[in-house]
Amino acid sequence: MSLEDIQSRIQKAEAEAGREAGSVSLIAVSKKQPNERVEAVLEQGHRIFGENRVQEAAGKWPEFREKFDGVELHLIGPLQTNKVRQAFDLCQYIHAVDRPKLAKTIARIAQEEGRCPGVFIQVNTGEEEQKAGILPADADAFINDCKGLDLPIEGLMCIPPVDEEASLHFALLAKIAERNGLKGLSMGMSGDFEKAIALGATHVRVGSAIFGARDYE
Repeated sequence: MSLEDIQSRIQKAEAEAGREAGSVSLIAVSKKQPNERVEAVLEQGHRIFGENRVQEAAGKWPEFREKFDGVELHLIGPLQTNKVRQAFDLCQYIHAVDRPKLAKTIARIAQEEGRCPGVFIQVNTGEEEQKAGILPADADAFINDCKGLDLPIEGLMCIPPVDEEASLHFALLAKIAERNGLKGLSMGMSGDFEKAIALGATHVRVGSAIFGARDYE
């Protein structure tokens, strides 16, 4: 696979779903990838990337931003409250707002700094104990609370259970977003992003299919 392959598959999925061309943003997930692979994708003109951890993003992106204009960075992994201020400096979007304490910390720092990254609320659609995210039954109330904090809510995010049909989870996320008047849907990864696009994804998160297998050494 390559960036070009994924882009053409996204275009095909948009067309098949009757979606406007270019309505889906491809987040190239660069976590755990060597810098030379990331730079190769930047040199192909891609500018939207996703990182899982603030620390890794801090070690990688300030330097890349000096060389490449227009980088848009999405923090797609869990965020600790003590890393929020650093995330503000690095990221344009935070995808895993998953608990009241984090939402309140983001709101407080946004007030102090007069700016805020766009926010996606993570919903634990599979109700998995080991996974972060607001439970579907609590999602409406939490979204309402986040609106009350004046957070710039872009939409919702989910990571379906690996052993279940992803489409059911994408459809559930889309339903929660629709009834709360939210447009953004961050859903779909390397193995299922076409299904996510068919069900309304606005952002798909693809890593190893673009960069190659990750090095977890």
